[in-house]
Amino acid sequence: MRADGIKLKNVDPMYYIASFVMDKRYDAMNMITINIPREPLDEYVREKRKQGINISHMAIILAAYVRVMGEFPELNRFIVNKKPYARKELSVSMVVLKAGSNGHGMMSKMYFDKKNTIFEVNDIINRYVDENRNEPDNNGTEKLMKILLSVPGLMPIGVKFIKFMDKHGLLPKSVIDMSPFHASLLISNLASIRTNHIYHHVYEFGTTSLSITLGNTHEVPKRKGDEVIFEKCIPFGVVMDERIASGSYFAMAFRRLRQYLNNPEILETPLENVVEDDGIKTKKK
Repeated sequence: MRADGIKLKNVDPMYYIASFVMDKRYDAMNMITINIPREPLDEYVREKRKQGINISHMAIILAAYVRVMGEFPELNRFIVNKKPYARKELSVSMVVLKAGSNGHGMMSKMYFDKKNTIFEVNDIINRYVDENRNEPDNNGTEKLMKILLSVPGLMPIGVKFIKFMDKHGLLPKSVIDMSPFHASLLISNLASIRTNHIYHHVYEFGTTSLSITLGNTHEVPKRKGDEVIFEKCIPFGVVMDERIASGSYFAMAFRRLRQYLNNPEILETPLENVVEDDGIKTKKK
């Protein structure tokens, strides 16, 4: 029994077969660019600012994604050692630039509840950024790195040992909590360093099955009546492990994400009904 996941019992046999055919996470990567209209996000940020509330674009995006995970639980699955699992928690890894650094950042992770409102998500992100930017030595990733680097020659042996334990479900929860490679989502805002979105790999080590990068705002042609207009959009570079869910499931989940990002005010109230992963349940005879 893994400390961070529940082995799925009731899933389509194709998921098991796919894990043997594509036994590496990078074998199963699907990639897509999703263009999200910027105006609804900007309008919401301006409206909240008038009310004395500072909401970031990242808070809107993550609040929408957290909400989607509460409705589409298969997004929070992962594959380890050819076995599918449902993750026990909702965590997001994100790089934060260190204070006074020359572009150097540290990746750690934050935890959410599927019923979090946009205001709660915004508070979690603000605390996370402050802690990791001003006191990066205190985060779990930095501590784990210091342990591995504390003894000469420990790093290669330690990493191999950690990988072995992770593969066989023996990795302690304390190490998983320190690892940014064991997360529901990896997200990176590359627009903050004025660059375009990329398709960020999902690591073979760990359990992260989805990554999203945000790039520079660009204009996307859109037909409106008899004319073509150009709409300002934030491009999402999305990479998915296709072994955790079907293509149609991913499509429905990201359509739902787009709906929330077009109407962020919906995220101000908690999700009423959290959907549980059907794969956890034992199939009835």
